[in-house]
Amino acid sequence: MVLLPLAASALALTACSSDDGDSSAADTTSCAPTPQNVSGAPSWTVDGVQGKAAFTVTDDAKNAAPAITLTTPFKVDKTQVKTLIAGNGSEVTDATTVSVCYEGVNGTTGQVFDSAYQRGEPAQFPASGVVPGFRQALVGQKVGSTVVVVIPSADGYPDGNPGASINKGDTIVFGLKILEAQG
Repeated sequence: MVLLPLAASALALTACSSDDGDSSAADTTSCAPTPQNVSGAPSWTVDGVQGKAAFTVTDDAKNAAPAITLTTPFKVDKTQVKTLIAGNGSEVTDATTVSVCYEGVNGTTGQVFDSAYQRGEPAQFPASGVVPGFRQALVGQKVGSTVVVVIPSADGYPDGNPGASINKGDTIVFGLKILEAQG
């Protein structure tokens, strides 16, 4: 899960279109999984202290997940954020509640541990209610942005998160698209 353990129930909320929010994306109610056949060069590649991560934009217009390719075990020692596609909506702040399509992958195993893309609908939560590395990927971005982030254990789950199959010391990796921001 993306959220700190006490805020985990926020993931149960699903996003709906709203006249109150700001959105630059045409569809703010669905997330599409990564297409089967992804072609083209990666949009961003990160060499870790172990392994490598590559991210490729897929069908952004349909809110499709960026393709995440890992050479495991993948480990970084600092959080790194890359905006693959800049949005033009309102800016996300700590006070913002966001609606986000995202996929989280364990860098050690390469396994997806949480995915709004696989569920087909975005999650809604306060930007301040997520692990520090995920917060860095949100705050300062604009609605409509597609962002990727690699997060060391210190900015993710320093003690692990057994419920998500994340062990102490695991790097976590996310691809995400910000659909709405309110507040």
